[in-house]
Amino acid sequence: MLRGIALTAVAVVAFGAAGSAALAVRLQGNVHTVDVAGLVKPVPSSAAHDPGDPDAGKAVNILILGSDQRDGVNAKIGGKASGMRSDTTMVMHISADRSRISIVSIPRDSLVDIPSCTMTNGKTSRATHGMFNSAFATGWDMGGDMPSAAACTISTVQENTGVSIDHFAVVDFQGFQSMVQAIGGVPMCIPKPMKDKLAGLNIPTAGQQTLDGPTALAYARARHNVGDGSDTNRIGNQQKLVASMAREVLSANVLANPGKLVRFLSAATSSLTVDNGMSVADMTGLAYNLRNIDRHNITFVTIPWAPAKSDRNRVEWTSAAAKVWADMAHDTPPAGATPATPTPTTPGGTATTPAPATSPTPAPTKAAGKEEFSAGDTTDVC
Repeated sequence: MLRGIALTAVAVVAFGAAGSAALAVRLQGNVHTVDVAGLVKPVPSSAAHDPGDPDAGKAVNILILGSDQRDGVNAKIGGKASGMRSDTTMVMHISADRSRISIVSIPRDSLVDIPSCTMTNGKTSRATHGMFNSAFATGWDMGGDMPSAAACTISTVQENTGVSIDHFAVVDFQGFQSMVQAIGGVPMCIPKPMKDKLAGLNIPTAGQQTLDGPTALAYARARHNVGDGSDTNRIGNQQKLVASMAREVLSANVLANPGKLVRFLSAATSSLTVDNGMSVADMTGLAYNLRNIDRHNITFVTIPWAPAKSDRNRVEWTSAAAKVWADMAHDTPPAGATPATPTPTTPGGTATTPAPATSPTPAPTKAAGKEEFSAGDTTDVC
């Protein structure tokens, strides 16, 4: 990535913007590379330059999908199963001023309108009314690839919410474990022992503990013998896990250090699938601009739902869901959001890092998955 940036910069300076991309490709082909990393003792690098945010000044909506694909290395984790499913869906909204993040979970059993989807092989599916996660499965089964599955899910989200999706990321089992390992594990409050043989979860003792990659994945997947055994209960656990990961990244000062941030994102994205507008460089710039976010402004909510009238084993969104999506579409902050604090600058106009904001007094314990909560709220007590 750095070599490509350097070549492009040389081309722009020497010959102007026109034709620089073609020249960069030609120059890249002339370069013979050798690996001397194992022969030279590394020297600590100086402070990295602040990365740029490619979407600066505008809100960004990212569709996050948890893939249940079970082939290759993932089969060793989740067991073998044909096809691909997506049982976890979150829509992450990042405000234009980079002061807020809203994460909305969509239950997989939601009955929604699934539009006609065109696959990469030219096949077209029929529009239908069905379970939300069937959009991903339809795209995969008919198109046979990730772009078809992701595109059909994106179309379904946009049709039912009115929210425009800018990017997507698909996280498989191995990718999720890599993310957790990249931050050294996730500190979690486990109020009571948890065990789900099918998910591979076994936390024999209650209390405050740090979950490693495999345990965190099992915690996120666990549904049987955990809570009421429902998918919506599992959503609550997933939200608590992501909130704890966010707190860990913020407390470790990862976002404020470009060098650490690049290393974290490089490790975390090693097993992810993202759109071509989500390079590590782009993600680094976006994440860096979130470095001063208050944890109380990272909110989680499950889209309001009720048992479906047509099938009590399915759910349908209530009228309250319309406001959740409208707020996201219009970049409207929730009522409890902390106002953004402008980043102070030096007399020369250079941005400086402000002192950490003082967090408000923690709110009473919130029921993750059932009510809105923030990364600064208490969801479990140990």
